[in-house]
Amino acid sequence: MMNISLPIAITMGEPSGIGGEIALKAWIRREELRLTPFFLVDDPNRLSSISSRLDWNVPVEIIDTARDALEVFTSALPVLPTNLSIPAIPGQPRSENANSSVESIRRAVGLVLSYEAAAVVTNPIQKKTLYNAGFDHPGHTEFLAELARTTKPPIMMLACDALRVVPVTVHQSLADAIRSLSKEKIIAASEQTILSLRQDFGIDRPHLMVAGLNPHAGEDGSMGREEIDIIQPAITHLKRLGYSITGPAPADTLFHDRARESYDAAICMYHDQALIPLKTIDFRSGVNITLGLPFVRTSPDHGTALEIAGTGAADESSFVAALRAAASIFVNRNAGQQAGHERIFRLAP
Repeated sequence: MMNISLPIAITMGEPSGIGGEIALKAWIRREELRLTPFFLVDDPNRLSSISSRLDWNVPVEIIDTARDALEVFTSALPVLPTNLSIPAIPGQPRSENANSSVESIRRAVGLVLSYEAAAVVTNPIQKKTLYNAGFDHPGHTEFLAELARTTKPPIMMLACDALRVVPVTVHQSLADAIRSLSKEKIIAASEQTILSLRQDFGIDRPHLMVAGLNPHAGEDGSMGREEIDIIQPAITHLKRLGYSITGPAPADTLFHDRARESYDAAICMYHDQALIPLKTIDFRSGVNITLGLPFVRTSPDHGTALEIAGTGAADESSFVAALRAAASIFVNRNAGQQAGHERIFRLAP
């Protein structure tokens, strides 16, 4: 367990999804896994109902302040109440509960910004349900950026013990991703990644590897010119600024064991180019980390899993990894650049 002075805030996520189950499972294993204390911003009746239905017998205790979680956590699951409009039915999202899900995020962020919690771990949301209720952000990240009043778009990093990847373009079709790719986006993603590797992971001089877009990284323009016209100019600019960066490299050669030893993070051109290798290497314990926010935010790298919600079958590994990552990043940010910090960041026990 990392010795941090504040608990971690966990959001409700989609109340009909698996968020409650994985949080309950993590709490049950809190001593075995030596977890940092956390609390949920959630409906205590929902969590008690899940525990009872699955015969887990987890005591749920309402707390008045985030700091109360530090004392409660050893004997009960601490919950700051955010009540649902109607009871949640596993696997059946209802727009009536969307506002509670959004309010949970808003409150958790407020607690971190007011230094009452160390970090936010967000449980998965069901975007369509939120959209139907009037939510007008593409997803978690954009909403968090608005709450934090950031001027630059946050960047998504996916991480496991063996790999860190950052996609330059994210939730858009492949055709749109290619059209929207630009030198400026690659530079912005790379600079934010370097900053994060320094302050969040304790790597004094990080090295980035930049993936090409096309097969064989374009092979001198014979399979596409994006490497020549967009990616290489971005890399040249970053090198002139003094950053350690290599590429563009063929994506099909970047992710085997020996290649991964040569860089600290890979900058990828589109969503699946980043996520396929990470999920192939460590499907159960990948973590989504948002870079560029004034607070620590991580999340499990999976969705709401409505098809298994309520069965108790959900795997809590990614949630646990997100907790570990949040605690580690909080420690590194607050301790500054000191020798040995790179060794702190471990997602597995």
